[in-house]
Amino acid sequence: MKAVLYVHGKGGSAAERDHYMPLFPECDVTGLDYKTFTPWETGEEIAAAVRALRTRYDAVILIANSIGAYFALCSGAGDMIEKAYFISPVTDMERMILGMMAREGITEEELARRGVIVTGTGDELSAGYLSWVRSHPVKWTVPTAILYGGKDELVPREAITAFAGRHGATVTVMEGAEHWFHTPEQMRFLDDWIRNV
Repeated sequence: MKAVLYVHGKGGSAAERDHYMPLFPECDVTGLDYKTFTPWETGEEIAAAVRALRTRYDAVILIANSIGAYFALCSGAGDMIEKAYFISPVTDMERMILGMMAREGITEEELARRGVIVTGTGDELSAGYLSWVRSHPVKWTVPTAILYGGKDELVPREAITAFAGRHGATVTVMEGAEHWFHTPEQMRFLDDWIRNV
């Protein structure tokens, strides 16, 4: 028997796994409510969850949303995952951080000097986080399918295309959709995507 592990994005929860249960009727579907919010800590939480599932199941399928996908990419658990479905994944964290800094008018020198800066939107920029991201490039060999919204305001299409090219992932674009898939039409599209890939 196979297990499906769902990893939510920012502001989400493990309860979102309920949506995926009917899509994987032959699998046990579980969600991870991670307690940390850095790629090194959350990555380890994901790796521990995958290791635990591998002791009880023949294979683990991963579904990860937004930053949850980035945390999964940092988990080092790829060799224990059979297949991954990424929804609006953050695939280039350095680019995202630099973009946030540019929008806020923050230089790398200022971030290094201050260490941590809270942006006008309440997000936290950290010199240590940026340094970690740069020194830990993503290594990912899991067969991966990506669902992307054509009007995603958070993740540029070029970042998705570049990741797919480097890692052999397939990309399905729902034109008109934004970063958060949530409307009935978007969720139907998402469900059909999972069934078809």
